[in-house]
Amino acid sequence: MYRGISKELLDFLQKSPTAFHAVENIKEELNKDGFVELLEGKPWKMAPGGKYYITRNNSSIIALKVGSNLENYSFNVAASHSDCPTFKLKENAELEVKGKYTQLNTEGYGGMICSTWFDKPLSIAGRLLIKDGNELKTQLINIDRDLVLIPNMAIHMNRAVNDGYAYNKQIDMLPLFGGADCKPGDFMKLVAKEAGVQVEDIYGSDLYLYNRTAPSIWGANDEFISSQHLDDLQCAFTSLKGFLAGGNDQSIDVLACFDNEEVGSGTKQGAASTLLYDVLKRANSALGKTEEDFYCAIASSFMLSADNAHAVHPHHSQKTDATNCVYMNEGIVVKSHAGQKYTSDAVSIAVFKDLCKKANVPVQFFANRSDEAGGSTLGNIAMAQVSMNSVDIGLPQLAMHSTYETAGIKDTYYMIQVMTEFFNCHISEINTNVLKVD
Repeated sequence: MYRGISKELLDFLQKSPTAFHAVENIKEELNKDGFVELLEGKPWKMAPGGKYYITRNNSSIIALKVGSNLENYSFNVAASHSDCPTFKLKENAELEVKGKYTQLNTEGYGGMICSTWFDKPLSIAGRLLIKDGNELKTQLINIDRDLVLIPNMAIHMNRAVNDGYAYNKQIDMLPLFGGADCKPGDFMKLVAKEAGVQVEDIYGSDLYLYNRTAPSIWGANDEFISSQHLDDLQCAFTSLKGFLAGGNDQSIDVLACFDNEEVGSGTKQGAASTLLYDVLKRANSALGKTEEDFYCAIASSFMLSADNAHAVHPHHSQKTDATNCVYMNEGIVVKSHAGQKYTSDAVSIAVFKDLCKKANVPVQFFANRSDEAGGSTLGNIAMAQVSMNSVDIGLPQLAMHSTYETAGIKDTYYMIQVMTEFFNCHISEINTNVLKVD
């Protein structure tokens, strides 16, 4: 049970080297289930019982499963993010070194652990904009072979490397692409060949490095999984599975996967944009509902903001709170923060605990040490655009923002179970003091 779903997750992760690929893979699953794509630039036609999805920038996606009885409907929203810390190639990427090497010029995207990028097989993936007549077409690309590597400097030349060395992204982190036989322009020729087009037809690109180390299931009892991009594609995958498995007649179920969380969400496709509000408002109109209907629905709506959490580290247990710390394979994590970096409060926690009990899933609680600054996520950012009850949840993991992260084999299954339960239920506001969860 745990191993089977974990293998499915790891396959999804391996096929999703960038946010663009992750969204394409989510689209593929939705298409198989009969969902219809809607375009933001075209009028929408929707009906009760219908299934739809919308993408923005090819890196964010929102899917909707519409109930058949919308007399007293609300939105059930599960939100995650598609991006992860990495290195992005600059426009003029090739850097020649003394006529003997060719490096690729990159810049950091998000807060990665730099040391985890060294001496590993890496490659490049992303999207191209191809000129075809009077059209510019998006094409995804994944150079599916060991292509580049970021070499460490020998300890003999960097004696301080084990004493807290500060990596310089412009000097230390550039990937090696070729040797003396590499000629100017070879990189874009390789990219064009991979895409099956001419170099001159490539008008734009968003290309990123990714780690090609194979995902694995490991440990004394096969209790751990490791892969690139567990943060946050593990939550995106489990949200998708629960979304497809669940459903109820009285709600509009919503799967949202936003890009650019790792750099603050402040883009047209990020959680801080109007994307979620736009989709929910347009869906309301396309279903023949009034503006008053929309605001009534929002008042009863609920969001699961799903982004992974820090498990207790075996070397550094003192880094986590004494009583609000979490462990892999021990259940879903509810995250709280007095300063509201997380959206969880008494109301939303109570609803989520009830869901976990119904799904027979263990739940645990995370808070940062009071003398340590923690990270943030997308829930509170999205709430600035469309406000509803929300709880921040996640799956416990080690080495967040490494190129190779670790989580528990059981927790993927647990999250799918509670996501399915969430989408099976209907939440309604009885009065200012009572929420009903059917």
